[in-house]
Amino acid sequence: MSVLIYTENFDGKFKKTTFETVSYGAEIAHQMGTTAIALSLGSVADNELLTLGNYGASKVLKVNDARFSNLDNQAFAAVIAQAVEKEGANVVIMSGSNIAKAVAPRVSVKLKAGLVFAVSGLPKNLSPFTVPKKVFHGKAFADVVIKSPVKIISLAQNSFGVKENRQTAVIEAFDAKIDDAAFKTKVTSVEKSTGKIILTDAEIIVSGGRGMKSADNWKPLEELAGILGAATACSRPVSDEGWRPHSEHVGQTGKIIAPNLYIACGISGAIQHLAGVSSSKVIVAINSDKEAPIFSAADYGIIGDAQKVLPELIGAFKKFKAEN
Repeated sequence: MSVLIYTENFDGKFKKTTFETVSYGAEIAHQMGTTAIALSLGSVADNELLTLGNYGASKVLKVNDARFSNLDNQAFAAVIAQAVEKEGANVVIMSGSNIAKAVAPRVSVKLKAGLVFAVSGLPKNLSPFTVPKKVFHGKAFADVVIKSPVKIISLAQNSFGVKENRQTAVIEAFDAKIDDAAFKTKVTSVEKSTGKIILTDAEIIVSGGRGMKSADNWKPLEELAGILGAATACSRPVSDEGWRPHSEHVGQTGKIIAPNLYIACGISGAIQHLAGVSSSKVIVAINSDKEAPIFSAADYGIIGDAQKVLPELIGAFKKFKAEN
């Protein structure tokens, strides 16, 4: 019996989401009185793998195989299932990423395991195994019981936090039995943006909607993001109009985010948008319409024209940083 944690790497490096997933899995292992084992696929240096021990992993299975540098759902699922069987794991933890959404269902089928996506906290009960999650776009909570012998959980981003629990992790090579025919996805080219904070990793996000009125009015929003070390985002109408790139679109039909602070400028708050940002720890809304739905979801609201409010916020933050 053990807890197996699939750890995603990004060009051979682990990020906050991975450390949060390991922290969560280690705490479940503690609840169960067993060990937390991390699984790493792809080319990751041993010194990077050892960092997983800082968050509770007592062992790291490594599949140091360049074939896993790019996602292939079938191949990844096959190896994760093999690792579960090798370690006798009865709980499998993954992050709430798009990779997990693609891979976890395949692992579930292979292992005949119950699967719950976007769990928001630790199990409330181990017998029966019961986990909490948000439902109805974050407006309610549900307790989900998993009855299968093997249980698969994906953790909602930023719902548990990164918690140090230092262990001396032992690295063990895992010889996965998988041939080249299992890799059906071929990557012909990769283009990456540089110099920007990735939305799903951002602690703070400054986002704009149609209330910004045109693409020419984005400069103060970008300036505020620069001062706060934040990423920039937008609502769907803005990306549809071509004011901002589609990669910045957040919401139910865009990127699902969970930053510590989300500042919505000129966003009315359609239900599809709120569904994608409702997991933010704190939401600040700026809108000239006091009846805008965004205010019902916001922790703090400013009724006013975003184009007039933003310069005031920028000045206030500059003053604060200068004094501190």
